[in-house]
Amino acid sequence: MPISSDSAETLALTALGWLVGNDELLPVFLGSTGASIEDVRDRAGDPDFLASVMDFLVLDDSWVMAFCDANAIAYDLPAQARAVLSGGADIHWT
Repeated sequence: MPISSDSAETLALTALGWLVGNDELLPVFLGSTGASIEDVRDRAGDPDFLASVMDFLVLDDSWVMAFCDANAIAYDLPAQARAVLSGGADIHWT
């Protein structure tokens, strides 16, 4: 059963908080997305920005596992949240 859009947004906000608290990964997120600290603060409630947070997180299984372990959630929830926030669009890397 897919998660609700509210649950997806809540999970993405949790992921954003986790990223902000991660001194090693936050600069990678900012660099890869082009976002600034001000964007993080100003766009935290924007579903499109939250989708980009989840897009970033699911790029690396070790990041997903670290986030999920830190928050005691199932490993498949970030991908589910990403799908909900993106409107169900698949990721196309090519």
